[in-house]
Amino acid sequence: MTTLTLYGNCFSGHSYKVRLALMLADVSHDYVHVDLALPRAERAEDFRAVSRFGEVPVLVADGTAMCQSNAILQWLADNYGRLDGAPGERQLVREWLCWESNRIGFSLPNLRLARKFFPQPAEVTAWLEQRVRADLAVLDNTLSQHAYLIGTTPTIADLSASAYLWWLGDAGLDIASWPHVAAWLQRISQLPGWQHPDELMAAEIPD
Repeated sequence: MTTLTLYGNCFSGHSYKVRLALMLADVSHDYVHVDLALPRAERAEDFRAVSRFGEVPVLVADGTAMCQSNAILQWLADNYGRLDGAPGERQLVREWLCWESNRIGFSLPNLRLARKFFPQPAEVTAWLEQRVRADLAVLDNTLSQHAYLIGTTPTIADLSASAYLWWLGDAGLDIASWPHVAAWLQRISQLPGWQHPDELMAAEIPD
């Protein structure tokens, strides 16, 4: 049996999407919280040893470290046969993963950061909000046609694209403006094993 250890952080939607995939697939794993408030050189030695880019998440499988959340999701889908879509859908899954990393996985975390944690110049915040709204429009249009991004069943594409949306209010936006996205999040929240990121990630922070 493969031994898995996930390094993540409670504020990181990229960490959350990986841990949620593990939970939904009922895959046994250990979770290690990484304090990102510490300078990179001061973070725990075991984390620095496995994190190629000094970032979370990192998944270590039998001593082999994997970085970048969407690449990890793909590895989990390939190795555990869950949330990977039907054979004819896997190209679409990969396309959504690439879209997420360039679009909402970039714009929404940075807008949240600017609105909740580290204020930015007004023009930066406005640019980020414009991008988030455009990304949410893409999602809302897609989800007006079927229950999940690919079709009738959830895949890692849904976990990836939804990860930061549970904190949309932190970015100063109301999910009600995108009703199909709101309904999609509700469906995801009903999946066996689902937990909100504030519960799933924060529960593992050491005292």
